[in-house]
Amino acid sequence: MSNNLFKGTAILTIGLFLSKIIGVIYVIPFYAMIGEENIGLYQYAYIPYTLMLAVAISGAPLAFSKYVSKYNSLGDYKTGRRLLKSGLFTMIITGFLSFLFLYFFAEPLANLTINKNEEIFSVKDITEVIQWVSFALIVVPFMSLLRGFFQGYSFMMPTAVSQLIEQIVRILFLLAGAYVVLNVINGTPKLAIQVAVFSAFIGALGGLVVLYYYWRKKKPEYNHLLQESTATHDIKLTDMYKEILVYAVPVVFLGIANPLFQFVDLLTFNRAMSDSDQAANSSTYLGILNFQSHKLVMIPVMLATGFSMALIPLVTKYFTLNEHKQLSNTLDKTFQVLCFLTLPAVIGMTVLASELYHFFYKPSIIGSDILVHYLPVSILFSLFPVTAAILQGINQQKWIILNLLVGLLIKLALNTPLIDIWETNGAIAATIIGYSVAIFMNFAVLVSTQNYRSKLLVRRILLISMINVVMLVVVVIVRMLLLQIMPAESKFGALLIILIVGSVGGIVYGAIGIRLGIAQKLFGERLTKYTKKFGL
Repeated sequence: MSNNLFKGTAILTIGLFLSKIIGVIYVIPFYAMIGEENIGLYQYAYIPYTLMLAVAISGAPLAFSKYVSKYNSLGDYKTGRRLLKSGLFTMIITGFLSFLFLYFFAEPLANLTINKNEEIFSVKDITEVIQWVSFALIVVPFMSLLRGFFQGYSFMMPTAVSQLIEQIVRILFLLAGAYVVLNVINGTPKLAIQVAVFSAFIGALGGLVVLYYYWRKKKPEYNHLLQESTATHDIKLTDMYKEILVYAVPVVFLGIANPLFQFVDLLTFNRAMSDSDQAANSSTYLGILNFQSHKLVMIPVMLATGFSMALIPLVTKYFTLNEHKQLSNTLDKTFQVLCFLTLPAVIGMTVLASELYHFFYKPSIIGSDILVHYLPVSILFSLFPVTAAILQGINQQKWIILNLLVGLLIKLALNTPLIDIWETNGAIAATIIGYSVAIFMNFAVLVSTQNYRSKLLVRRILLISMINVVMLVVVVIVRMLLLQIMPAESKFGALLIILIVGSVGGIVYGAIGIRLGIAQKLFGERLTKYTKKFGL
């Protein structure tokens, strides 16, 4: 793996990791304040918002980074700067129009979401919470374009830091706002949720301030590169936007892949559950699936998000310069590192699902059961954005749309009948099948267009899987022994088991990986000088 990819991925992954951790930890106090019966209202707002946000951004970060990287690699820094000036104005317009659309069409969306016989939330409740979250659409598209510009220069720090600050500001406002509503002015939980979703707008303002700081800091350097341009492509703005649109449309679908699958659940779950014995609890179960469990499931996916953002400019560069060997090596290392880091995280969290759900929320047999079945899906959530990012980098954008739509149609077709059979687990099964088909099709395109085949990758994945089996046996035994000594009856007890089992699993997995030498092959021989200090 090239140093640029590894460094860029590391920066983005660290930023995303911290952001995700904060985004999960805040759920503990927020869940305690709002209660399980109201938490579902929060996700009713965020899924339509996420879909509308993807349209407003139009794939700006990844598409813009690809465009800037392409012309920078050709020595033309002027084209990217021209697009930046025009693009920022365009993002302001699209953001405001998206805000107006979501605000005024909130009620029709709410009507699509729930049955008229819904006992917990009314159409008015969902309409109002969607309207509150829609304000963030005014700011986020503008901010996303700046992130894409920095990424085009392989400068990932602004994206990572701005995302982290955005998350911190959002959550501080969310928790403080919910607390004031519930404990100072004695408001209702529904009003607290409205304030909580409005925090997306406040957080976006915080992220924008960070990006402005980096822009002022890097502007002299970028101006110097602009003056030193060795090539100039006299491209009309209309032609620029056509090229950007070619990049952006698949990235939109890439960005909304996960929310689209959730949106299918949002549209079909309550109706599919209407004839079951648990019909009265369908909103609660949907909240457990699409909010509580989903928050934890997305933790291992952060690595894939970092990879997909850092991968597109690099793959674009190798593809543009016809460096096929470098491209193949990069893909090999990408899939190996992704598997090496994601698989043990998923296995460990699955083993500790009961303790994780207890610690973040409350003891719940149903919640733990849903989480156990949902966690393995994070492997698919990780693979899809990475494989789609590769297709984006090699100019096979149309396949991203087609493959995702096929997977989504399969999800839509199977969701209701599988929910009728297995309830919540049926929705998970439909997601697994839909994502698996889309990922298989992505790989098929990669193999057919780039003749990508790697026996080394197959051997390495088998080796990584064997190491994970050993780790799985160890962590299961350790957890069983701990539960005999100290049952997890409190949140502290659950946390202690999570920390001990997680640490033992991490040590065992890391030690075997280092002993076999695969860790050094993936992360560099410099790893050895650090591990020798621990006798490994």
